[in-house]
Formats: sequence, structure tokens, C-alpha cells
Amino acid sequence: MTQPDAQDTKWRAAGPRQAFRAIRTWLRGLAYLTALAWTLFLGACASTPLVPYSTDTPPLVLVPAALAGVTDKRGRFREVYCAVLRARGSTLPDYRPCEEALTRVGTEPAGTDRPVELGPSKRHLIAAVVAGVGYECFRPWLGPQGTVATHVREFGYDATMITVDALSSSTNNARQIRDAIMAMPHAVDEPRIVLIGYSKGAPDILEAVVTYPEIRSRVAAVVTAAGAVGGSPLANDAEQYQADLLRHFPGATCSPGDGGAVESLRPRTRKAWLAQNPLPNDLPIYSIVTFPQPERISSILRSSYDKLSRVDARNDSQMIFYDQIVSGSTLLGYVNADHWALAVPIARKHDTIGSLFVTQNAYPREALVEALLRFIEEERISDGK
Repeated sequence: MTQPDAQDTKWRAAGPRQAFRAIRTWLRGLAYLTALAWTLFLGACASTPLVPYSTDTPPLVLVPAALAGVTDKRGRFREVYCAVLRARGSTLPDYRPCEEALTRVGTEPAGTDRPVELGPSKRHLIAAVVAGVGYECFRPWLGPQGTVATHVREFGYDATMITVDALSSSTNNARQIRDAIMAMPHAVDEPRIVLIGYSKGAPDILEAVVTYPEIRSRVAAVVTAAGAVGGSPLANDAEQYQADLLRHFPGATCSPGDGGAVESLRPRTRKAWLAQNPLPNDLPIYSIVTFPQPERISSILRSSYDKLSRVDARNDSQMIFYDQIVSGSTLLGYVNADHWALAVPIARKHDTIGSLFVTQNAYPREALVEALLRFIEEERISDGK
């Protein structure tokens, strides 16, 4: 078990009431941790609509995924993910049985009944993760994790983080992603980089692969995970100065960047960009969606969950489920985790915070990333790529 940090020890030394008050006060800063979590400060009872009246929008239609060109491969991905979970079991933290790790939505396609390869990788794919708003601000507080990279390296894969500005626009961060990829060693035989965009990292990556076609030959696939593909209504009720508060997070060294993070997450911005920028049809894109059962929402995220439920209760506390899918992509699964639990391992190190506030933060992230890489590798081999 991870040892508690100094802050946890200090709180435990205080009396229960004093400790609770101290933690509650301190968590006013913690509430800014990802994507749009600053909206917790705005209150769940705000009277302004989350989706205000506006004619400044491209024509839109909400249709079943199949009519948006989405290929549904949830059945096979479930087989792969379940096989990984069964094989790794209690050797990985935050284990869950497969039926509790994924949410069944509508009629899920049947699996293939094909065996799942769990041995060494043949393609040596590299998961290159781009995180969401503010991650570089609170990354020192999270502490070094590296558990995903350590795990997948056991099987011949690799994982790394691509650093982008915490508070800048997707346009700015797309250039940084381009530069990072071009600086990586180039695999001459076949592309190995799997770009995984979490939250705002998803539109950052999508802008990169559209704006900088020179990186596509190095990228094996793109994965959006709880991705702010279509933006979030919560961003309509937020301002950049609220995101900038992350610069005052304990130990933060992040810069203000170009100040465009919030604007990049607004639905009008994201949907206008998607309408004007066709995605490359020669690059496989996969969508992983967070669709938690209501009881899987951490207590500190209930406020933003309830607020977003004024639009649709099928949300992860930051994103509505249908705004996370890329048109024309392959849908892999609906994950039974809230927005933070999917990618931000708060409770593993800060167990006092976990037990009181981030109450549903446990999720088998290592197994999920292994399953993603195995699924993509299997697809590329079957396609002869």
C-alpha cells in the first residue's frame, strides 16, 4: 500500500473536527484538478442555462453512433479487457471484475470468441498520453506514478507523457504535440505511437493530426479517452481566470500560456472546429467513453455531475457521454468511472482525501491501457499494417 504523504499525516495528528475543516478548506484548491472541475465553485443551482441560446453554431444533429460513421467494436474490446483483468487479477492496483469495469449501454455487439493474445508484444506500440487542463500544474502534487509505463513494459510496450501547456488553447498545444512527436525516434518499419488524449488532450491531439500531416506516418492510432471532443456545457459557465487559479496550486510551476484553455472546451468552439476540419481518413481513431453508474461519482464531483445533469444525467461529472465520441471513429467501450477516476490517481497517494472526498477514484488504469494497446495491435496485424 502507498505510504501516506506528509499532508495526510498532519491531518491525522489533528482532532477529527479540525482535520475535517482543514481538509475541506484545502480541497477548494483541489477542486480544480482536471478539465472543467473549477465549475464546482459556481454552484449546482446557477440559474443561467448551461447551453445558452445562440445562433453562432454549425448545423447540428444528435444521431445514433452508427449514423455518424462510428464502428462499434465494444464486443471484442470487452473480450480483450476482460482477459487482461482476469490474467492480471490482484497483481495490479484497484482491480475490478470486468462487469464492474465497463458499462453496458444499449445493445452491445457480441464478442468474437477468438482467443486473446496476452504474451509479448509483436509491434512494440508506445502509448503517448496527452493530459487535460491543468495537469502540469498539479502533477508535482500527484507525485511520480509511472505505474502504467512499468506495467506495459513487462509485455514489450511502452508509455510516456507528452507535455503540453496546462492552460493554453488546443491550437497552441497541437503545435507542442507535433514538436514532441517529431523529436521521438522514428520507427522505420512501421508507426508505433498510439496517441491517447484524455479530456482536453483529445481535441489537442485531433488538432495536431489535422494541422500537421507530417506526424501521421509516425502515429499508429489515436485514442480519445473521456475526450472533450464536442466540448462540455460546463465550459459555457466558466472563465479562464478560474482555470488560472491552478497556478496557485501547491508546488505548481505551470505558466498561463496563451490563456485559451476554457474557450477551447466550449461546445461552440469544438463543434465549429470539427465542422471545418475533416479528420484524416487514413489514421485509425478510437473512442473510450466514461459512462459511470451514478454511485461511481466521487462525492467531491457530485456538484458538477448534478449541474451537468440539467442537460443530461448520462455524464461523468465533466462530459456528457455522446460528446466524447469522434464521428467516424471506432467505439471501444463505455467505462464505469467518473472523469477523474479514469486517469488521475489521486487516492493512491492521498488516501485521506480519497476516503473523504475522492471516494470513487479507484480504477484499474494499468489493465485498461494494456487492453487498449493489445486491441490496437491485434487490429493492425489483422489489417496487415
